[in-house]
Amino acid sequence: MRIARVLQILGILFLNVLLTTHALRHHKFMVRDAPFTRLCSTKNILTVNGKFPGPTLYVSKGETIIVDVYNKAKYNITIHWHGVNLPRYPWSDGTEFITQCPIQPGGKFNQRVIFSEEEGTLWWHAHSDWSRATVHGAIVVKPAAGNTYPFPKPDREVPIILGEWWKQDVVKVFDDLVTTGGDAAISDSYLINGQPGDLHPCSSNDTFKLKVEHGNTYLLRMINAAMQDLLFFAIANHQLTIVGTDGSYVKPFTVEYITISPGQTMDVLLHANQPLDRYYMAAKAYSSALRVVFDNTTTTAIVEYKGKHIPSYSWTPHMPSLPSFNDINSSVNIISQMRSLADEPHPINVPMNITTNLFYTVSVNTLPCPNGSICKGPRGNRFSSSMNNISFQSPTNKINILQAYYNNISGVFTENFPDVPPQLFDFTGSNLPPFLWTPSVDTEVKVLEYGSTVELVIQGTNLLAGTEHPMHLHGHSFYVVGWGFGNYNKEKDPLKYNLVDPPYQNTVAVPKNGWVAIRFQTKNPGVWFMHCHLERHLSWGMAMTFIVKNGNNPQQQLLPPPPDMPRCY
Repeated sequence: MRIARVLQILGILFLNVLLTTHALRHHKFMVRDAPFTRLCSTKNILTVNGKFPGPTLYVSKGETIIVDVYNKAKYNITIHWHGVNLPRYPWSDGTEFITQCPIQPGGKFNQRVIFSEEEGTLWWHAHSDWSRATVHGAIVVKPAAGNTYPFPKPDREVPIILGEWWKQDVVKVFDDLVTTGGDAAISDSYLINGQPGDLHPCSSNDTFKLKVEHGNTYLLRMINAAMQDLLFFAIANHQLTIVGTDGSYVKPFTVEYITISPGQTMDVLLHANQPLDRYYMAAKAYSSALRVVFDNTTTTAIVEYKGKHIPSYSWTPHMPSLPSFNDINSSVNIISQMRSLADEPHPINVPMNITTNLFYTVSVNTLPCPNGSICKGPRGNRFSSSMNNISFQSPTNKINILQAYYNNISGVFTENFPDVPPQLFDFTGSNLPPFLWTPSVDTEVKVLEYGSTVELVIQGTNLLAGTEHPMHLHGHSFYVVGWGFGNYNKEKDPLKYNLVDPPYQNTVAVPKNGWVAIRFQTKNPGVWFMHCHLERHLSWGMAMTFIVKNGNNPQQQLLPPPPDMPRCY
């Protein structure tokens, strides 16, 4: 009888697992080339399901979905779920050579995407070479069943994805960056929902239009999917109310324009309260680095009020006023006002007793051109970048870091990433000596114990070109407890921390020649990448990797890998 009862229980458990697995919603991502025409010329681009931007995923808080990724293109691909922490399951993080080998042409990978604490707007994108320029889309995480938004329900929700377009093949842009050692070719336009806008040639008919009704409220789910620059964004004659960022709610505050960095998302309320007319929404680059060329074009879309009193379409829409391209003070208009909602339904848990203090510099550097040749970087060298003066190098021996860590394979990485820079200097000083320009090149990781409470200060430097660095951490969101310009002062600056209601983010822009301080608890075991979301800086090596060890409890330990993990070749 006991054996029969055990078998009955095992059968029920198996059936529950089977039903749970089959209850998961599946999405199909078919990665393939498709022709698109922009700026008077047509080219093939890499897409998901032939769409650009790609499909929006709608999920509920705490849901798990399966995304079946088929690679029908001629290049390797990985898909990353930006801002989704994937508790105990880094196998689906989609970071090339960090958590997986790429999906080869003709291959398939069923990615289990586990949502947990996130609620709001996130996004997905390719994480291999520069393919994310066209392989990206929105993720909308709705409140769990029985819950509502912490603000009045909007009349409509609209993804607004800011992107970037090159008339030439993006593969060539990346290849030239690597082979010449110089900077990347600048893009030909920015985009709003895949369109340059009617300020550009051959673009009027396809300009994105948002038709609104007077008196209604619209939730703009904003994503900066651009590759190279922070962007200013505004809508003519309308204020914008920010209610969320990076899958977490904030105390509402109203602005005339927003500054949004690559990788960052925002939930923004637009109140259609102006006279019936047509108004431009517009975005342009914020670029503060000296002597660095950038795309200085403006992308537009149109907010169009419904109603018989609307002026003729021949009338030019009202244009918003955006800050100057190098207005540093305007660039911090969001980070200076952001506060977590921190109410009873949306509690926060800021780490107070810090067990691990880290201080990382982020710098643009140079390396010697190989084989004695002359590159297109400064002084004939090639551009590089670093964290703590180490330029990250992905594994080159046909294996990824997660696989090596999980299977205890040596020789793939070393655990020597330093807690502080190996050399201290006046990080934001002028005319820094050239001997500081050259980093080491290595595959280093920082190992953290499960449950550690971490404070990480990220310090920008003025090596070569001081500029902003939008830093993104995989696997963990963090509290931005402080920020400032200049060199971080460990005695004075912590006194100004916000430990009451700091914003909870996964991407934060380090100000030009400034710093940010973040805090998080290592409650997600696995291998997690941290990097700058300016694509050329990532390509040059501004990245590092955390390994969070298993905890003692089985619920604090890595789940096993799926059977269809892509193999390296």
